[in-house]
Amino acid sequence: MTVDEVPPTLGRLWRLRSGSRLGRPAELDVERIVRTAVDLADRDGLSAVTLSRVAKELGFTTMSLYRHVGSKDELYVLMGDHVLGAPPEIHAADWRDGLRHWAVAHRQVHGRHEWLARLPVSGPPGGPNATAWLDVGLRVLRDTGLGWAAKVNVLTVLSGYVRSTALQSAELAAGRSRTGQGAAEVARGYGRAMARLVDRDRFPDAAALFASDLFESAPTRPAAQAEPGPAFTFGLDLILDGVAAAVDAARAEPVRTRKTGNTRGETCDTR
Repeated sequence: MTVDEVPPTLGRLWRLRSGSRLGRPAELDVERIVRTAVDLADRDGLSAVTLSRVAKELGFTTMSLYRHVGSKDELYVLMGDHVLGAPPEIHAADWRDGLRHWAVAHRQVHGRHEWLARLPVSGPPGGPNATAWLDVGLRVLRDTGLGWAAKVNVLTVLSGYVRSTALQSAELAAGRSRTGQGAAEVARGYGRAMARLVDRDRFPDAAALFASDLFESAPTRPAAQAEPGPAFTFGLDLILDGVAAAVDAARAEPVRTRKTGNTRGETCDTR
């Protein structure tokens, strides 16, 4: 397949060749532009990534980049797919362990590139790496009995959870860096201040929370954390419990259908 057979943006995302391959190799290509943009985002944040800044880093004019990347929004899509990389090989005993592995690995990618959660969501996964992650997730869910829509929804919920927790973690870390305080110190200060402010008669349960030792015993954690912590795992287990309920319902569906008189013992999947 050539780039002429698909939209130009997808052609560049999948690195499909364009035109003749004869002559000298181009001094500039999509891969080099994307790698430079990723390095820039890792170093200075996503706001630093503009076509003019990337061109300057490469020693080219901004117009030179437009021959390879259509816009900054397209560059963002290229960057996101690039840093996702290949998904892990998942050989789990069951779908639950498989999804946990998938989500934790996804969260680790976000931990290595904090700007990834700040990329605008412009549509469903379209790049080769994003498609590979989708494929692995669908393979984990293959024998659950869920329909295609349910499987896609499960992965959408999980990826959204990963993204939101990564963004929250990055923003909290940025806030702590501005104050020069560590995570445990911030938690203790917050708990003590709220304990003085929150009126027990007006907010009885919140007051009980701030009177507890939860914030005093907050663990010391690094400001930037690539590995998911206990809070991430707790939320992930809640989501997986919900998926388990959906899987149980899907597997019980043929049984219910037989009891209502379907002689084939099958369901009509309308999902």
